[in-house]
Amino acid sequence: MTDVNSRIEQLVTGNKVVLFMKGTPLFPQCGFSSTAVAILERLGVEDFAHVDVLADPEIRQGVKVYSDWPTVPQLYVGGEFVGGSDIMMEMYQSGELADALVAAGVPAPAR
Repeated sequence: MTDVNSRIEQLVTGNKVVLFMKGTPLFPQCGFSSTAVAILERLGVEDFAHVDVLADPEIRQGVKVYSDWPTVPQLYVGGEFVGGSDIMMEMYQSGELADALVAAGVPAPAR
């Protein structure tokens, strides 16, 4: 496993919720990242790890290989890849994202 894969693996397995995004939750640098943060906030997820891929080109490319998903943002819940903002939105609307968060031990999200 490469160094960048090891770093990503530690982030994904060491946190219940991780969002690889452009920018930060307080200052997203793209609309998709902003949508992803808004969904988590709407669900009441206050404690989630985030990684600004714009600040780390290795992570930016490495996370795409790690997940076999070509775009950012990318959400991981309970060590599992969920998807990007479009999938997050679908799962939010159906209630599946709230269920995944609860299954991962995240305090009961708002519905």
